[in-house]
Amino acid sequence: MIHKIPFASARHLVVSVATAALIAAAAPASAAPGGVNPAAGQFRHLGTFDVMAGNGSAVAEIVDVTVNNKELVYTDVGRGDPDDAYYISPGIGFVDISNPASPKGLGRVEMPGIPTSLVVLDPLVLVGVDTSPSKVDVSGKLVVVHRHSREIVAEYELGGQPDSLALAPDRKRVAIVLENERDEDANDGLLPQLPSGRLLIVDLRGAPQKWKIAQADLGLVAAAAFEGDDLEPEFVDVNNANLAVVSFQENNHLAVIDLLTGATVSHFAAGSATLTNVDTTEDDLISLDAALEKRREPDAVAWIDHDSFATANEGDYEDENGEAGGSRGFTIFNIDGTVEYESAESFEHWLVRVGHYNEGRSENKGVEPEAVEFGEFGKRKLLFVGSERSNAIGVYDVTNGSPVPDQVLPTGIGPEGLKAIPRRGLLVASTETTTEDPSEDPPVVIGIPTMITIYGLANGPATYPMIESEDDVEGLPIPWVALSGLVADPSDPQVLHGVSDAFLAQGFIYTIDVSEQPAKIVDRLEVSGASASLDLEGIAVGPDGSFWLGSEGTASTRPNLVLKVDASTGSVLAEFELPGTLVDARRSNGIEGIAVTGAVGAETIYVAIQRAWPAEGDLDEINTKIGRLDVATGEWTFVHYPLEPEGAGDWIGLSEITLLPDGSFAVIERDKGWGPTTGFNAELKALYRVELAGADFRPYVQGAPNGGLVSAPVSKTLLRNVLSDIAGHSIWTAEKLEGMAVTTDGQVYVVTDNDGVDGATGGTVFLNLGPLGDL
Repeated sequence: MIHKIPFASARHLVVSVATAALIAAAAPASAAPGGVNPAAGQFRHLGTFDVMAGNGSAVAEIVDVTVNNKELVYTDVGRGDPDDAYYISPGIGFVDISNPASPKGLGRVEMPGIPTSLVVLDPLVLVGVDTSPSKVDVSGKLVVVHRHSREIVAEYELGGQPDSLALAPDRKRVAIVLENERDEDANDGLLPQLPSGRLLIVDLRGAPQKWKIAQADLGLVAAAAFEGDDLEPEFVDVNNANLAVVSFQENNHLAVIDLLTGATVSHFAAGSATLTNVDTTEDDLISLDAALEKRREPDAVAWIDHDSFATANEGDYEDENGEAGGSRGFTIFNIDGTVEYESAESFEHWLVRVGHYNEGRSENKGVEPEAVEFGEFGKRKLLFVGSERSNAIGVYDVTNGSPVPDQVLPTGIGPEGLKAIPRRGLLVASTETTTEDPSEDPPVVIGIPTMITIYGLANGPATYPMIESEDDVEGLPIPWVALSGLVADPSDPQVLHGVSDAFLAQGFIYTIDVSEQPAKIVDRLEVSGASASLDLEGIAVGPDGSFWLGSEGTASTRPNLVLKVDASTGSVLAEFELPGTLVDARRSNGIEGIAVTGAVGAETIYVAIQRAWPAEGDLDEINTKIGRLDVATGEWTFVHYPLEPEGAGDWIGLSEITLLPDGSFAVIERDKGWGPTTGFNAELKALYRVELAGADFRPYVQGAPNGGLVSAPVSKTLLRNVLSDIAGHSIWTAEKLEGMAVTTDGQVYVVTDNDGVDGATGGTVFLNLGPLGDL
């Protein structure tokens, strides 16, 4: 049993869990690990299943597994209106995971409404289906599907909206939560909005057409809970004693129900948690400087032992004072209402540390934990907490009582359902979000598709994260997301410097220690005094130790800038714009990388322009430019760079330029593609060598053929297409290979930009590719 903290003090409890040095990452390996050992080891990514490409599904939300643990079943709410060309009907999907590294689609079964949850009672699949015409006129069904024949063998009217199902471990009963969800557009979204929710208990004995359904007695809960005449049960889990724990999210209440009798064993308010050093302002900065007290408002619940359970405190209610709930973490309760553990801000800090913090939720729910799952893997008891907005799962070891942070695992966008499969050493996460272009027929996925990610336990250390931050002087994690350009420190082969891009409102320079695995961000320097907002995409170190930064502009407002920055203070010492004649033809894909040569006062700056700019002549349709700035004179000259032909990965452009030890340069040339099956398949994430010493750089002349530049672009030599390296370390092949650095001892490092976990999976790939000579 976990050490208990008196409930009376629970609402003011703050527990900070140290997360520094929690995750020892191995040198990344491109092959999926073998030799799963449930008794030890760390989770590593094995396989990813694209539910659209693999099964024609729109999304995957809640997942369960068959008795042999070789087949997954998931809910799919569908997409669009039946009259739309991109319509996908609601249903359930099946996936073969007998080889988890290569999951295969097994098709779908359509449902007579929106499936919200399911459980597998082999060979049957029990699905909760919402058939409500409106939020007021609520209805739903329990639909029973035979897994082998794929036929619906029974249906039961439930009289309300099912939202969560849980199968008792003895497989004799299933608990069904009827939420009867409130309408957030009615009555300012405030409770009460009848009808009230309920808990149903289905007796599974006999043929599926003859099951009996009873209603649990929630009278005690209704009498005590906030707005108890309109209970909003959200999630249910059942333990070995046939006790069901139910969360009432909007009511901020929890109850334990005996499934054998339908009686309430215990119930209590979920209370609130006090948070310190959290970000509460959506200003495109991650500022861990606020304190607040938040109603927990638990969503998912999961039993840990016979009398303890965990809650994911997502929050879902804004009261009459405009105060939103959701305490951004998780709590472990005893069934008597005692708080045994409160994560407070520690879960959020952990995700900040690994670059998974979604700043766009700061004002509301922070990292928004929504899913929680428990599993006993050999002698280890593990708790999994899924962050909906940060696309990550926190793995905690609760074997010896209080949770100990163990691993962070990246997921697709918005992990909704988690499923631990201890007998196979697997964890499965599903996601709820997809992006499509409805104007296309058939629709084209233009973003990250909904995916199911599968992790397996393997001996040895973790391979993710590959980079994380240490604490600042105040003992808080150094915030970071969206790493872009890289450069090696000229005096220390174990140190790199990187920059943030425009995802954050302020530009930052990061110092990275690569002597450990994962690499550590040990310092952050704010760039100040620029004449315009910044989108830092490139960084170089000048001969006097100053930083030279490349900032990408937009087509109309933000200029493309080269900045000289004081390495101690971050103050901008000098600025240079591209020549006006070229600016007149600019597009949004501008300066992406920067390199420096020459002595102090006679520096030569090289910049990579990401894509060809329009209105420059036929040659510019296939070439982009490398620019050269003579700092002493301020003169700009350019040369064409030949881009590879566009393929399935959409457009191709440059993302970096790096000075190599022999005086030549390397560039990153990449396509926009990500993943293997989106329709924008990743094909090119490459490093090329270019010789610029003898290149014919010329001033750009607007209106002249080819901008006045020579018709022959510079030559290039492929060093390495690192696509397979990135794919081998991504749950979904990352799009933005953005940074490259070569250390003084010849080691090559690359990094991907995670887009601040906004419309992207959020994982950062940071790789040591080995010696430059081996490329």
